[in-house]
Amino acid sequence: MKQWWIIICMILSPCLKADNLFIEAESFDKKGGWVLDNQSMGQMGSPYLLAHGMGVPVENASTLLQVREAGEYRVWVRTRDWVKQWDKPGSPGRFEVLLNGKALRTTFGTEKAVWHWQDGGTVLLKVGENSLELHDLTGFEGRCDAVFLTSSLDLLPPDGGNELADFRRKMSGLPAEPEEAGEYDLVVVGGGMAGCCAALSAARLGCKVALIQNRPVLGGNNSSEVRVGLSGLIASQPYPNLGNLLDEFGVVGHWNDWEAKQDPSSARSKQIREILQRHPEKKIHNAGPATNYEDEKKQSLLQGQENLSLFLNMQVYDLRKEGDRITFVIGKSIISGKEYIFRGRLFADCTGDGEVGFLAGADYRVGRESKDETGEPRAPLKADRLVMGTSVQWYAEDAPDRSGFPDCPWAIRFTEETCVPATRGDWDWEAGLDRDQITEIEYIRDHALRAVYGNWAFLKNQSSKKEQFAGKKLAWVAYIGGKRESRRLLGDIVLREQDLLENISYEDATFTTTWGVDLHYPKPIAGMDEEPFLSYCDVQEIKPYAVPYRCLYSRNVGNLFMAGRNISVTHVALGTVRVMRTGGMMGEVVGMAASLCKKFDTYPRGIYEMYLPALQTLMRQGVGKPGFPDADKLD
Repeated sequence: MKQWWIIICMILSPCLKADNLFIEAESFDKKGGWVLDNQSMGQMGSPYLLAHGMGVPVENASTLLQVREAGEYRVWVRTRDWVKQWDKPGSPGRFEVLLNGKALRTTFGTEKAVWHWQDGGTVLLKVGENSLELHDLTGFEGRCDAVFLTSSLDLLPPDGGNELADFRRKMSGLPAEPEEAGEYDLVVVGGGMAGCCAALSAARLGCKVALIQNRPVLGGNNSSEVRVGLSGLIASQPYPNLGNLLDEFGVVGHWNDWEAKQDPSSARSKQIREILQRHPEKKIHNAGPATNYEDEKKQSLLQGQENLSLFLNMQVYDLRKEGDRITFVIGKSIISGKEYIFRGRLFADCTGDGEVGFLAGADYRVGRESKDETGEPRAPLKADRLVMGTSVQWYAEDAPDRSGFPDCPWAIRFTEETCVPATRGDWDWEAGLDRDQITEIEYIRDHALRAVYGNWAFLKNQSSKKEQFAGKKLAWVAYIGGKRESRRLLGDIVLREQDLLENISYEDATFTTTWGVDLHYPKPIAGMDEEPFLSYCDVQEIKPYAVPYRCLYSRNVGNLFMAGRNISVTHVALGTVRVMRTGGMMGEVVGMAASLCKKFDTYPRGIYEMYLPALQTLMRQGVGKPGFPDADKLD
């Protein structure tokens, strides 16, 4: 504790003091080939830089230090040996730190399985400008959280909890209190398709809206970072104009043969087939080219919308309430660390993880309910924590020449009997179904990466089929996991499987779900003593079903909507509503309801109790433009 107070007392101003230099890796001037990962920010306290090179070392990340006092400095680097927890040989996340072009003697990412400060020894720094670089040695997920240099050679920075959080804030010169970011009619947290549609719908209907997304791109699972195609049908009864809004976010990567075949005679299906004929590459639904997911189109549409303010790279981590209502949420920039207050009258949790609801004390559920509790045909006899998992998709492509790949002794080890002879990992490369998808997401993602790299290394180096793969190279592997299920926030109705199968009608029916009740389970591989990394699906087909509005707001947080995979459904019912076209329509309805809350000075439950006809009128009209806006621009 004494050392902690010595450090704090040495901090004199928002500028980094000469004899203590603290650099968050995410704030590097140039990130080179390193990517920003904030998936486990809630657990380890910060985003970090990841050397995601798929076996090829990435370009250096670099920044400049301004040093006021020349001399000897001890260097501490916060990192981890990410495979050490599996007790396997090798440390694939190795990297060096270069100061003024010279590498320190220490190789980082080799010491402990947990996040910690690794001692880099001492270095002489000159007065003025000094360069700092991260030099990846392997291309296999080296990770750096922060670098601390101190002229007090016996000091060790704090390594966890509130002490580390306070240390970050003070050493980075961040203000003690967040900055005001504005007051809004609706604050939407989460920029997946549900959040994008909620924000756009509400803004078009006259609400002042903030859309907060914790990544640099929009779309969530339908972004270039995750690359899951949009599934589910739009333009369905009883409100066929719901869903037109989705088509405005772009056409590339939004359609596939499945949709075109659902109603072959419709004008919509005909247009889809025509576009797919001209652009056959768009048939790749999952794990396709980055352009199939149209990040720029999503961002452009939202940034051009009146009444809507977009905040990218902003992680909401706290909030305040008065009574049963949220008054504001607090977001932190994942690049600068600056914090902002977003005040609102209404909030929409579109995070997938139900993060806002969790912070607000909303009732929620994780895992499977028991058959006794729900009466569902496919519910287990006993409740448990099994969920649908996280997919880490990937694909390989033709190389101009024979392409090698390193052996990976630290990865999952495969044999002729256990390997998967494939050049594409689709949705079924899914891990962590028996783990916590929020608190263990770094572990789940890393386990999936060990599977991808281990399988590919075997195919390239040991398999009897290796000649078939000699001319192939890994082209893309996701490092942001595509989640299906975590928390489900509870509303006035919790949708059940029998509602869907028996087509039980509710007076407050809204968006229509069309996807089958698609549940995923872990798929062990015979002869392999590893946690599953593959899954299989069990699908119960349904007729199109209109889901009640009362699934779209919290039953105990008075001003909280939700849209996406965290709405009020059982585990089994989630199997149909979780796909993204369906989620987009949820968001569209939430935006409509928010506009009516503003108009009639009420809250989400009040729309059901007093203004349901007004919501039904808006749903009949829809918010989106009919047809396929900008489809001609593909050519």
